[in-house]
Amino acid sequence: MVRPTDFHTVREGFLTFIRVECGLSANTIDAYGRDLRDLFEDLLAAGQGNIEQVGPRDLSKHLVELKRQRGMAASSIARHLATIKMLFKWLHANGRIEVNPADWLEQPTRWRRIPGVLSPNQARALVEAPTPTENNKPNTLPLWLRDRALLEMMYACGMRASEAATVRLRDVHETLGVVRISGKGGKERLVPMGEPAECALEQYVAECRERLLKPDNRDEDCIFLSRTGRPLERVAIWQIVKRAAAKAGIRDVHPHTLRHSFATHLLIGGADLRVVQELLGHADVTTTQIYTHVDRARLKDIHERFHPRA
Repeated sequence: MVRPTDFHTVREGFLTFIRVECGLSANTIDAYGRDLRDLFEDLLAAGQGNIEQVGPRDLSKHLVELKRQRGMAASSIARHLATIKMLFKWLHANGRIEVNPADWLEQPTRWRRIPGVLSPNQARALVEAPTPTENNKPNTLPLWLRDRALLEMMYACGMRASEAATVRLRDVHETLGVVRISGKGGKERLVPMGEPAECALEQYVAECRERLLKPDNRDEDCIFLSRTGRPLERVAIWQIVKRAAAKAGIRDVHPHTLRHSFATHLLIGGADLRVVQELLGHADVTTTQIYTHVDRARLKDIHERFHPRA
């Protein structure tokens, strides 16, 4: 029988399983770990300390609390449910529990909120926001070149912040004009960069990146580096995007906004949905279909132009 103190053992065992056996990314493992921490805290607070006696009602109450007490969005709750289902499936498969209580939980409606998207003019203003005026002090590193190249690449390639943080020099194929991106679950995809992104990247590598490298990290292969010569972290990328958005006079912008805008602008330009799915690295086309809801103005224009009773 599992004691309350064994919740930690269960959690660590499961996280080891999804890391070693499933090969999930570090970011996904961290998210699963946080979900399990929330679950076990709620179970203990409710007086339930035995994993073998957890029932569907216990799990349902936890999901309700995530919404009512913690104000979580539907997408976050759906991810919690996925974590719970995977945990108890693992426990059942390993003989730790006789009956899987998560089998009784219903999958909530897939999150369909339309993402925030920049207009093409806003996207241009954002990626062009970093300028030399930000580094007008003598002997200051031209970090604006890094920031410009980062923003250009994220918008041109639909990169997530985590992908931009780990993209390497050897991933860029200048002759083909494409970059190899390692996405969720280690799934790789090739995405064209476009001339503006290529030029910005070339200038950054030639005039700034070499100066960021330190003697103890000359072998660093990640493209985007911090002042210390280490790879940029996701938090730093968030800050760069926020700073550029503020300078461009645009509100409510985050790194994923560039990815949303990348996909939406491709569809507006006439790109096939399956092509956009491939460029984004989505395993399921239904995930990509959310972007078809954004371009309502284009659909209205087509209707007015071609329908006889418009």
